[in-house]
Order: sequence, then structure tokens, then C-alpha cells
Amino acid sequence: MKLLFVVPNINNAGGVARVIAVKANYLVEQLGYEVVILTQNGGHSPLFYSFNKKITFHDMILKGKNLSFLKAYCKKLNSCIKTVNPDIILVCDNGLKAYLIPFIIKYKIPLVLEMHSSRFIEESEIVTNSFTKLFSNLVLQLKKNGIKKYNRFVVETNESISEWNIKNTLVIANPLWFVTEKSGELTNKKVIAVGRHTYEKGFDSMLHIWKKVVLKHPDWILEIYGKSNENIDLKQLAQKLDVSNNIVFYEPVQNINEKYLDASFYLMTSRYEGFGMVLIEAMASGLPCIAYDCPCGPRAIITHKEDGFLIENGNESDYIAAIEILIENEVLRSEMAKKAKLSSKKYHIDAIMQTWHQLFIGLKKGV
Repeated sequence: MKLLFVVPNINNAGGVARVIAVKANYLVEQLGYEVVILTQNGGHSPLFYSFNKKITFHDMILKGKNLSFLKAYCKKLNSCIKTVNPDIILVCDNGLKAYLIPFIIKYKIPLVLEMHSSRFIEESEIVTNSFTKLFSNLVLQLKKNGIKKYNRFVVETNESISEWNIKNTLVIANPLWFVTEKSGELTNKKVIAVGRHTYEKGFDSMLHIWKKVVLKHPDWILEIYGKSNENIDLKQLAQKLDVSNNIVFYEPVQNINEKYLDASFYLMTSRYEGFGMVLIEAMASGLPCIAYDCPCGPRAIITHKEDGFLIENGNESDYIAAIEILIENEVLRSEMAKKAKLSSKKYHIDAIMQTWHQLFIGLKKGV
């Protein structure tokens, strides 16, 4: 079977790029698929994650803005589909153009849209007024109309089904990309967080929380791994909050699974999530996790007070209290860590990729 992935840029260290690499490699290596990936990487720049050599890449160089950009996108997308002639097209793109694809492609090929974010995601803080509400409602209607034209709409949690309320929706969680028998010793006075320095990841909130934590526990360190952003200067914020000695920033690393093992627990303060790949990575490494109950991934992964803490979204005082509990109670930390590791086993790649395989077989048969 030949599968065409249609994605934006994947020459980065983001979670979506990781998931695409994991799934594409598995489809080729374990299930014998022929995989082609159409990207907007802006040229064949080096990929952060490893892809099997049998995978073929096509890259679109798109110029212009608005209508001229869309026109170029339509032309190159259809050209690639004609050349590749895939059995199934899998779109992994949260941008507005993803919802237009069913209307612009010229070929009757089964289409799947895979959603990696919450319906409510915002990439920056917005001022809510009558105009923004109207605009948001119009955009949402456009998205829903586009999704209904896909053969299947795949989301990562049951909560996402409720968010979208569309009949052709199917839940398939992200798979773990590593399996390890190792677990962190949970003795180092450090915690870890992983993610891009963007508004949706909420690291600004995490820094304000950490400032209050270190007043009581000045010997603890927070390590943040993720792509820095010149528009969101977290280092400058750390200096302003006078916590630079207790926070260390790292750019993305390939061996992040090894970094989890050095920490004692994991923090997430995202404003929005589609799933939260880093949560299952941390749990597989034997780390309890603390996360805000944001839309819409953490509540599907964390069982509150069992393998971590799920905090009311934006409740800073409860979040700080949860951190202090894990810092001060080594026994509880260890108990939660064991349960976290067990919880992560449900995301084993074999079971999840079989679900994808059966979906593709059914679509090819016209089911």
C-alpha cells in the first residue's frame, strides 16, 4: 500500500515531527508500506529526526501571500498527488489550508485528517471582543465543513471527539517511540519540562510557578528542553524573576529519553495540547507528571493522584502545592513513578500502529 503524508515543515524537533517519523518508519519497516511525505520545509534542509531511507520526500517551495500562496499550494499539491498516485492521503496539518484540501484536490483518493491540537488552540494571547468571537465562529465553521469532507478524522483523545462533535471521528493515541526497562532514580533535585518556547506551551506560567517553589526549595533545579524563540524570551523572564540560578535552558536533543532518567518528576503548564507526547515519554521513563487540565490531552493520560497530578487549569496555588508534595515526599514520588511506568504501556507502538493499519485497509476497500 502506498501512503502519502501531507505535512507542513517537519525539519524541526517538535512532537508532530517526532510522531510522523515514528509512524512512517514503522509503516515501512514493519508493515511493508511505500511511504511518501510531502512537506513545506522550504528546501531539503536536514531533518531533526531519523527517517527510513526508503521513505520518499517531496518538498514544496511556496511563494507569495494569501491567494497567490493558496494558488501555488493547490497546484503543487495536485501535481504531487498525480505523480505519487497514493492509495491513501494522510494530512497532518493544523493550518487552515488543511481544511481546504478536500475541496482543492482533483482526485478521488481516500482522505484522512489527523489532528494534533485542541480545537481551542491559540498561538498567541488574544483580546476577546465581538469581532474576534465572530471571526472565531466563522473559522470554526470552515474547519468543521472541511473535516466532514474527509473520509476519517483522527484525533488523539476522547475529549477531542467532544470538542469537534463530528461523526467521522476516530480516536488513535500517539505511540511511544521508545521502550525502556530503566527508570529514573528520582533522587536528583531537578525536574524537567520539554517543549517549544511558544504561547501555547505556557512556559511563562511555569517560570512564575518555579519562582515561588524555589523560595522554599532553593536547591532544586528546573531543566527546560526545547526550541528557543526570539519572540518569547524565557531567559530574560527568568532573569527578571530572579530564578536564573534555578533554571537551565537547553535546545532540543536527540537523546531526550536519557534526560528524563536524570530528573525526579515532570512539569507541563501548557495552555493547549492535542495529546501531550512528552507526558507518555516521561511516564515511560518512570516519572510522575504534573500538568494543568488544559484542553485537551493531559486528562486522557494522567490519573490524578495515582501516576501524577492533574491541576485545575490556571490554578497556580494548587500547582505549586503539587510540586512541593513531590519534592518533600520521596515515598509518594516512587509510588507514583511505578504507576506512571505501568500507565505508559498502553501506548506501545505495535497496538497503535495496527489500528492505523486496519483503518488504511478499510479505506482502501471502501469501507
